[in-house]
Amino acid sequence: MENKNRRFLSYLPYILIPLILIASMWLFTANSNKSTEKEYYQIVKMFEDNDIEEYELNLSSGSLVYKLKSDNKDVSYKYTVPNVQLFVDDVHDLAKANGVKYNYDAGRTNSWLTSMLPSIIMMVVLALLMYFMFRRMSQSINNETTKTLGFGKARVKGKDDKHRTTFDDVAGADEEKEELSELVEFLRNPKKYQELGARIPKGVLLVGPPGTGKTLLAKAVAGEADVPFFSISGSDFVEMYVGVGASRVRDLFQQAKKESPSIIFIDEIDAVGRHRGAGMGGGHDEREQTLNQMLVEMDGFGINDGVIVIAATNRPDILDPALLRPGRFDRQVTVGYPDIKGREAILKVHAKGKPLAPDVELEKIAQSTVGFTGADLENLLNEAALLAARRGLHAITMAEIEEATIKVVVGTEKRSHKITEQDKKLTAYHEAGHAVATYYLETQDPVRQVSIIPRGMAGGYTMSVPTEDKLYKSKKGMLDEIVVLLGGRVAEAITFGDISTGASNDIERASDIARKMVTKYGMSDELGPITFGTGHDEVFLGRDYSSVRNYSETVAAKIDSVVGEIVSNAYNRCLVILKTHLDKLTEVAEYLIKNEKIGEKDFADLMAGVSAAEPQEPTPEA
Repeated sequence: MENKNRRFLSYLPYILIPLILIASMWLFTANSNKSTEKEYYQIVKMFEDNDIEEYELNLSSGSLVYKLKSDNKDVSYKYTVPNVQLFVDDVHDLAKANGVKYNYDAGRTNSWLTSMLPSIIMMVVLALLMYFMFRRMSQSINNETTKTLGFGKARVKGKDDKHRTTFDDVAGADEEKEELSELVEFLRNPKKYQELGARIPKGVLLVGPPGTGKTLLAKAVAGEADVPFFSISGSDFVEMYVGVGASRVRDLFQQAKKESPSIIFIDEIDAVGRHRGAGMGGGHDEREQTLNQMLVEMDGFGINDGVIVIAATNRPDILDPALLRPGRFDRQVTVGYPDIKGREAILKVHAKGKPLAPDVELEKIAQSTVGFTGADLENLLNEAALLAARRGLHAITMAEIEEATIKVVVGTEKRSHKITEQDKKLTAYHEAGHAVATYYLETQDPVRQVSIIPRGMAGGYTMSVPTEDKLYKSKKGMLDEIVVLLGGRVAEAITFGDISTGASNDIERASDIARKMVTKYGMSDELGPITFGTGHDEVFLGRDYSSVRNYSETVAAKIDSVVGEIVSNAYNRCLVILKTHLDKLTEVAEYLIKNEKIGEKDFADLMAGVSAAEPQEPTPEA
């Protein structure tokens, strides 16, 4: 829209200048001489009636210009005399007798060019302006045509990137780098593999949650091999124009082949590689034509072409099976969440250039950030740096990192948010219920911090920190987790004899865990080790919509009954725990009402019967 406005403004002078010239000429002629449609006898009669003040007659052309006594002095009229000699005979003596001023002009009437010169000049100027204007418009149309014709060109990024990413820039993914190092070796020395008859994978699919470093790994492969890197997003192929996506696929592979050995990286390939025949588009929509062209290109080049395709997605379950067969994406590399050593290595990479205080221990941060991806850890250190800058510090301390961790997980503190004493008390007992239930369940992670200061969408929070990485969850641990989630609701019911809406999210999460235990993990004694449904967390329209439910209404009722029983049993267990330790529940809640927060050590002291130290005044965020 902005470009169109600029083009219109560039054409504006070519439109306004001719209009101004034409208007000026018209006004000049209109003000100087007003043409009249009077008859000859009427002109003669005005001379007879002595209405004429002065006149001028061109003896050659018969052009008569006259002024009336009754009009303004600056107004004159023009009339073409049909017979000049007759007019002179009729009016000359009469005008002379009446004292009318007159002038017979014969010297300037012999050249038609003189009279036409102003009009000729104006026409030349207009012609030149129109020429330049149409020339400018023609150039613009050509540019637009070029852009239109360029729709079929692939919008490649990263090809001219001067900063080369290497495996040294990637941390916490040692096994993934080892698998991809084969690609690097092949691109550096393809003959080594070809002499043995080995075929390097034509395509590698990087699968993993968002933020785990899939794109960074692809860039590192290109950087290590020192080959051209063609990066494009899956959504860049799809346009509203039919055939554009397929054309861009062809162009992308042509560019890569010209500069082989090279790497093509397609980010979020699920945007274009979804299962064919899914949804309402049938088999002839633009996305499927683009996918068909990609399938042909990937299986169309030989071993010596030296073009390797790397793609990334976090939804491999919805990709078309033809993409995943040998000869296309031969290999899948899972890029998962980093372990404690990986998180520490990632923190070291992102800590470069950031001044850290002596009390900062990256190993301890890695231990307390279970489940964080590489992107989360980078964001964590960045938030800590921002907090340190706001507080006027010259280095990032452990306090800023701990605060940033909570900020990333829960949200920003809202200290300015005013709450009533009743709501404050309700929140304190609610969070104390979660914390006390967590403390007395051995499968749960220790409580790190409890707060009743609103953060994000939550009125308060109870934060537990895992002590170690866990690959699996046990049935007992999941049942205990439901007990902890119901701790807030149970504490409200015990303390106030009433319940609030504050536990809505807790109940939703508890119900979801119970349902997955029954339908996904087969943890129900009544229904047995059976999976109910497709097993997918999300319904993929077109493939799963008609088959998402593979059990009867009777079984569905049984599932609901078992889920309800699991949640009810957990509620009763939580009720027993909090009633048994009502004194601890009250102590923690009263501490929160007074101090708003309680840390890991103070909470442990309270639960052990040791008087907790009064916290210092919290430093507000600037």
